[in-house]
Amino acid sequence: MMPGPDNAMAPPRPPTHLKPSSRLADVRYDIRGPLARRALELEKSGKPIIKLNIGNPGAFGFAMPEHLRRAVAEHIPQSEAYAHQKGILPAREAIVEDQRHRGVRVAVDDVFVGNGVSELIISALRGLLDDGDEVLVPSPDYPLWTAAVTLNGGRAVHYPCPREQGFLPDLERLRALVTPRTRALVIITPNNPTGAVYPRPVLEAMVALAEEHGLVVFSDEIYDRILYDGAEHVPVATLVQHTLCGTFGGLSKVHRGCGLRVGWLSFSGARAHADEYLQSLDLLASLRLCGNVTGQWTVPAALGGPDTISALTAPGGRLYQTRQAILAGTRASAYLDVVAPQGAMYAFVRAKRDRLPEFDDQRFALDLLERRQVLIVPGSSFNVAYRDHFRITLLPDEAIVADVFGRMESLLDEYAAARSAKA
Repeated sequence: MMPGPDNAMAPPRPPTHLKPSSRLADVRYDIRGPLARRALELEKSGKPIIKLNIGNPGAFGFAMPEHLRRAVAEHIPQSEAYAHQKGILPAREAIVEDQRHRGVRVAVDDVFVGNGVSELIISALRGLLDDGDEVLVPSPDYPLWTAAVTLNGGRAVHYPCPREQGFLPDLERLRALVTPRTRALVIITPNNPTGAVYPRPVLEAMVALAEEHGLVVFSDEIYDRILYDGAEHVPVATLVQHTLCGTFGGLSKVHRGCGLRVGWLSFSGARAHADEYLQSLDLLASLRLCGNVTGQWTVPAALGGPDTISALTAPGGRLYQTRQAILAGTRASAYLDVVAPQGAMYAFVRAKRDRLPEFDDQRFALDLLERRQVLIVPGSSFNVAYRDHFRITLLPDEAIVADVFGRMESLLDEYAAARSAKA
């Protein structure tokens, strides 16, 4: 019956306030957070912003190697259908071969290819954690790890990597954090944000702790070949025998293919006890059908092709020279210092408390953006208790770095002058 004057339909109720999931209450990713949104607003108003917040090589003129581009073009016809949920066979075979060259025994069925390492981190933890389970995560950390633990109902327990120890893990304090609820140990080397590269004895001690307690080892090695001054990257999987080890790698950093969104997770070590867990990851991979097929065709070309990163990290190479410019900028600064990064593409810079006792990383980052048009990431974004650090990327060229340090120094001069005026 059509509504008439006496039975007219009631007006629609106004919608209630739409709240996000409570699981997001403690989730942060400040690398693309409020400061980045403010930077976009400033750009729209006509102000050019120097963006040092994200390790995005293509945004700084680093081209993806030509042999990867050819692989994309040549395999378009083979990229139109869904692929196997774990990834196309040629990609997984190339990953197996690459791991074999590093001394790691992996089978094709032990490899998952996904839409970047980020997706695989979330899936690996989703398949592992029940509410309240704990995961040991370094501090400073790449904040996706903490966020992914939280999103999947777990609790991230941060083990300290003190600046005084070159940002290497404090092994005694790490051991003290293990509880009956601990399920996994996360290792990030070369490290984001600090650039620390963990030496073999440190890794051996961490692996021994994980094996003693039956913890899964998750090793984030996305920067494995970005090394400086003779630093050696030790594949963690070569040390793990008596527990499950998951190694993460991908194309975004070493091969400058961020937009391809291709990462992988390979499992090694003891696997017989982990069959149900690995089957759960296969289920999760199936639910999203498959990863980006076009990008996967570049994996054999990337892992079997020429080395295109070493020239960039050697003396005279662009990454190396930018790193040198950052070291020079901190040496020349009255207010800043840094532990020289041994790997990855970031520097974790500290403000000297004796010169700037009231320094606050969040305030400095906002002031630097608003008053000097430079976007950085506050150090507290990386799950540390202190607020006197910030992260910048090594991707810009030397001239930009020199300009940025000039802008930072002038702002810090203003801070120091204001403090003196109040004294």
